[in-house]
Parts: sequence; structure tokens; C-alpha cells
Amino acid sequence: HLRAFLRGRGIIPRIARRGIESSQRLGRHRWVVERTVSWLAGCRRLHRRYERRADHFGSFVAIAAALICYRRLTN
Repeated sequence: HLRAFLRGRGIIPRIARRGIESSQRLGRHRWVVERTVSWLAGCRRLHRRYERRADHFGSFVAIAAALICYRRLTN
């Protein structure tokens, strides 16, 4: 169900199947996600969710992502 949902949204799923795909092939794509999540975890407000409303939390995630992109572009 998850793969179909992702494809419906235009996202290419990179989920390992047991015994079919090796972790080495997936590692090329997975490190991008792991790195980005670690950058977002560096934001204290996101590391600990203080907001009760999901839309407020989503807004802070968007702000953090914009700041990360800005820092990457200016360096």
C-alpha cells in the first residue's frame, strides 16, 4: 500500500525488499535522507516538538529547511 501511495504522489519508493535489493544499492539514495534528517535534528525546536498543532510544526520544518538551503547556498 505504501509503494502505491508514494507512486500516486509522484515519489519513487526506495524501500528494500527482503532478499531482493541489496543495502549497498539503496545506500546511495538513503544517505541523502539520513543527512537531511540529521540537519533538521540540529534545530532544537524540531528535535523536541513543542507545538501542539501539526500545521505549526510543519511550518517550523519548512523554515528550518529554508535556513539549511540558505546556509548551503551561501557557503
